[in-house]
Amino acid sequence: MAEFRTPLFRSYLVNDPQVIERVLKTEPDSFPKSNWISEGLRPLLGDSVFLTNGEAWNRQRRIIDPAFEGGRLREVFPSMKAASAATVSRIAPLADGTARDIEPMTSHAAADVIFRTLFSIPIDMPIAQSVFSQFRDYQRSQPLLNLAAFVRLPKWMPRVFRRQTSETVRTIRDLITEITETRLEEISQGRAPDDLATKIMTTPDPETGKIFSADEMVDQVAIFFLAGHETSASALAWTFYLLALYPEWQDKIAEEVPDGELEFSDLSKLRVTRDVFREGLRLYPPVPMMVREATENVELRRRDVKRGAQIVMSPWHLHRHTRLWDDPDQFDPTRFQNPEAKQAVRHAYMPFSSGPRVCTGAGLAMLEGVLMLADLVRAPRFELVQDRVPVPVAHLTVRAKDGIWLKISPRQDQSVPAD
Repeated sequence: MAEFRTPLFRSYLVNDPQVIERVLKTEPDSFPKSNWISEGLRPLLGDSVFLTNGEAWNRQRRIIDPAFEGGRLREVFPSMKAASAATVSRIAPLADGTARDIEPMTSHAAADVIFRTLFSIPIDMPIAQSVFSQFRDYQRSQPLLNLAAFVRLPKWMPRVFRRQTSETVRTIRDLITEITETRLEEISQGRAPDDLATKIMTTPDPETGKIFSADEMVDQVAIFFLAGHETSASALAWTFYLLALYPEWQDKIAEEVPDGELEFSDLSKLRVTRDVFREGLRLYPPVPMMVREATENVELRRRDVKRGAQIVMSPWHLHRHTRLWDDPDQFDPTRFQNPEAKQAVRHAYMPFSSGPRVCTGAGLAMLEGVLMLADLVRAPRFELVQDRVPVPVAHLTVRAKDGIWLKISPRQDQSVPAD
């Protein structure tokens, strides 16, 4: 556990699974989400489930969680499959061996999944394209931490953000408001599709009987898109890079995936594909760090941690911890089938966080990752581009400094012809 002291704050980088379990699982109320992350995101995300704490967060999860329960994954699968098929169609003409940045492709694919599963609209629709474009601009301009988070300012004091960022945020929220109000009207008229948005907007809090207001729903849609789109896009892009780096795993996926359209029941049988995606999430976790704040004086690893101290947990470091993982920097999807790695997987693997605040869409993200890999890898091949090694940088998610450049070529029959 590393300690950082400045005149303004004190923080601790925690890499001990036992301490992380205490912070995230056993005593989460004593370590709520820190203002470090929320300060910069609040103009866009408002009081969304990603930023709230306490009873406000509990109420939001009571309303949101039912939409993502096991049975709902089967129901949204046709929308996800349509998005994956559309991605294959978009990439097929690009399989000519030309070097291309894969990140915009995975961003487009992940955004399509979100729009189809949440609002039953493809990304090709004008309003969806507008939201996607504005979110892309926002992601590029938004740092992981806002400097205002390091200074305790009164709530009434206005925060200053870059003009471009403020204008982008305003545009995004106006577009989301338009989509949300349209759906509310469809619900009132009894003609709303049975998708995730309808489910969330019509589910009452079991304790109060109240549903989300229109303004509250705008906050939630903003985080669904930001979290669901950004994290999946990052995870897919880095996994394709790893597959280009270790091409034998592309062949293993292609051999595992059955011919024809994939159905929901097929995905549980794609063990290799799932483990490849899980290993991609281990080496390049989309969310580089999680920050909590101590609400009282506590002792962590025999150190006195004062109230208000920031507790930083980094999946990037935890997933590469040499004392917890065998050969942690090596790409090895088989580790998830290795009994000796079970302890590390159980206690030192958290690409979607852990405890009560684990990502509510984690199951959806895993389904999406396996489907996209299966559909895309069995068609073209992804190859490295010489002298273009991607450099990870932390924006809102882990992205590449200058993109992830790969060559996409038609997949050829790898079998050896008979004599």
